[in-house]
Amino acid sequence: MDRFKVIIVEDVPLELKGTEGILHSDVPEAEIIGTAGNEPEYWRLLKQQMPDLVLLDLGLGGSTTVGVEICRQTKEMHAGVKVLIFTGEILNEKLWVDALDAGCDGIILKSGELLTRDDVERVMSGKKPVFNQPVMEAIIRRFKRCVNREVMKQEALVNYEIDEYDERFLRHLALGYTKEQITGLRGMPFGVKSLEKRQNELVRKLFPGGNGGIGVNATRLVTKAIELHILDADNLTPDDE
Repeated sequence: MDRFKVIIVEDVPLELKGTEGILHSDVPEAEIIGTAGNEPEYWRLLKQQMPDLVLLDLGLGGSTTVGVEICRQTKEMHAGVKVLIFTGEILNEKLWVDALDAGCDGIILKSGELLTRDDVERVMSGKKPVFNQPVMEAIIRRFKRCVNREVMKQEALVNYEIDEYDERFLRHLALGYTKEQITGLRGMPFGVKSLEKRQNELVRKLFPGGNGGIGVNATRLVTKAIELHILDADNLTPDDE
């Protein structure tokens, strides 16, 4: 790995000292040209000398959005500068997504293995995105959950003989659409009376033993569709109208 220049953005002195220690001992190619504890200090440093890598903590001064905006603006103004997030926000997965959307080159959580030479080397060689083990474990959990939901949905569609129009009808009912609004969806070739007939047929399919003699309204039908994994409650999006 060639020598490169680094700015560290960290507002906790003890953690800054630890990060500097990691670079000095494990990444001797890294030349720390400055450290910043807040946003104004960072922009002043950036005007003085351009780094190859910004090692950026997200939680600056109690605000997580500041770090994300520093990342976004840095990548917009200086696309060639690598931004590696090094953060203690170990539970805030939405913040990780915000950082990725802002263009960061990787996320290293301050837990587990911490920052390693391999992480830095992969970022500097152009690998993107780079994650350490805690982030990878979270990604794998999400991936497995997503795949399992898709499998259960496909099995439910087959088992209950749900076609494309049934699924669209149920999904839009779940989103609060009226039957009149659903008939206006692009590619929906049914009028209100046809949808009412389809709803009755869906009740028969999803409640084969009846509902204890109690009528099934649209809300109960949608709830049942979610229970049976025909609909994914975390992925209810409307079609183009």
